[in-house]
Amino acid sequence: MHTKKTYTAFEMAWWTRFETLLFTVIISGWVAAYYFFELDWLQIPWTPLALIGTAVAFVIGFQNNSAYGRIWEARKIWGGIVNTSRTLGVFVQDMVTNEHLEVPLNPETIQKEIKVLTYRHIAWMTALRHAMRVKKTWETTVNHKTNREWNMLPPEKESTLEQDLKPYISEEDFNYVMNKSNKQTALLYLQSHHLRTLKEKGIIWEFSFLELENIVKELFTLQGKSERIKNFPYPRHFATLNHFFMWLFVLLLPLALVPQFAEIGTDIYDKNPVIGDLFVWLSIPFYVIVAWIFHTMERIGRTGENPFEGTANDVPISTIARGIEIDLRQNLGEATHEIPEQFEAKKHTQF
Repeated sequence: MHTKKTYTAFEMAWWTRFETLLFTVIISGWVAAYYFFELDWLQIPWTPLALIGTAVAFVIGFQNNSAYGRIWEARKIWGGIVNTSRTLGVFVQDMVTNEHLEVPLNPETIQKEIKVLTYRHIAWMTALRHAMRVKKTWETTVNHKTNREWNMLPPEKESTLEQDLKPYISEEDFNYVMNKSNKQTALLYLQSHHLRTLKEKGIIWEFSFLELENIVKELFTLQGKSERIKNFPYPRHFATLNHFFMWLFVLLLPLALVPQFAEIGTDIYDKNPVIGDLFVWLSIPFYVIVAWIFHTMERIGRTGENPFEGTANDVPISTIARGIEIDLRQNLGEATHEIPEQFEAKKHTQF
């Protein structure tokens, strides 16, 4: 997620420079043909083009609203993971106690159980963020040349799930989890089984057990919501047709715009022949502006369709998960040098 309040004008212009160049070539070709070959007959009226433009604007608006809705829902889900994780951290520390044991355990044993539960939760977040970064066939935004050239990859692309999980769970748990297709679900199963074992030993009071199980239930809910967004794309027929409609409008626009500027030039010619003769060339910048706006808005919508793909505009789930880990481990009393640092922002972008 871009950390600046807005993109700079230079960044946006650079991001769309290839399309801008293409629009310039298209309109320059039309104007040159119209000017040098006197193709006065090659034109269409504004009315049908205006209807197409209006329809395209509505469809682009719908797409952008839907894409923003997916991003905002994803952000709310991971905001819920933040809150639920903090609640789990404080519940585990205050509910895993000697209070209901006839023979109290030593503080080191209690602290060990707390650490195992906390670390397993960190492992769950790690597995979930890795699952959200798995590439789907419809996630193609990152393949665009102007997206690839920034050479920025989310942390999940620079390490493996196995490497990231091992520091947080036992070898037995690791082997169990890696044999399951849905690693994050397997970790929540282990968490629930562990809580039940602690309840049976009397380390967790029955009422506390129910509260902690409700936390596990909430984590399942948030995980399912996140997986739903990841595994169900923005309907491709809407996205594909919208892309075609936008290009249809952009390619037809010169047929109405160039003759309009030529007509204005004809009106000016009697008073100022030079300006009147060359006025048609002014259609080039105006066309580029209009085409750039329509194309950029459509591209912004496509960029926001998949909020976990790992581009600069996505929800920064890696940063969120690492932030939760830092909070939980600090509250376990771990030393600063034992806790990993927050993922580095790359070119003002968090992942």
